[in-house]
Amino acid sequence: MISLTIYSRPGCHLCDEMKAIVQRVARSAPRAITIQEIDISADPDLEARYGVEIPVLLVDGKKAAKYRVTAEELTRILRDRSSGSGGSGGSRG
Repeated sequence: MISLTIYSRPGCHLCDEMKAIVQRVARSAPRAITIQEIDISADPDLEARYGVEIPVLLVDGKKAAKYRVTAEELTRILRDRSSGSGGSGGSRG
C-alpha cells in the first residue's frame, strides 16, 4: 500500500487542484493507496514549517511535490515507488 499525505489549508486553490489530481490518480492506480489530508492551519508547528509553501505532497513519507503536480507526474512517481526505484520526481520550487 502506498501512503499519500497532502499538507494544505482551507481556501487554497492550489491545494484544491492537487487534491483533485491525487484523488483522480489514486482511483485509477493498480495498487491500494491511502490519502491523508492535513490542515496546517490547525497546527502551529505545521504552519511554521510549511507556511505559504503549500500544498506539499508526501509519498510514503517523502516529499514528492510542492505547489503543483500533474496527473502524469504523480502516476510516474507512484509507478517508480511501486517498482522500488524510489525516484523523487515532481517537486517544484
